[in-house]
Amino acid sequence: MSYTKANYADGDEKADGMFFLRETLDCENLGVTVIDADADWAGMEHDHADRGHEEVYYLAEGSATIVVDGDEVAMAAGDAVRVAPESTRSLHTDEPSTFVVAGAP
Repeated sequence: MSYTKANYADGDEKADGMFFLRETLDCENLGVTVIDADADWAGMEHDHADRGHEEVYYLAEGSATIVVDGDEVAMAAGDAVRVAPESTRSLHTDEPSTFVVAGAP
């Protein structure tokens, strides 16, 4: 089959409101995550240097801050931020927010 369709809620919920869709969509190289975050939600600081994955964080709804290598980047709905694999990153929401995160080597 040349396509796979899924609702994000069908994904593997790794944490409250964080749905991983790589396996659900049968992706071979691309990771896709949807984060439905409450106000004042914070994600853990991490990087992907060991796997060489860059990520793009797209904020579909709400407002948030992504901290990349210590730099705070404010995000409004419609903003996207690309983060290099070796850079540390963490997310913090100011209000209920929805992210789509895509990552690949």
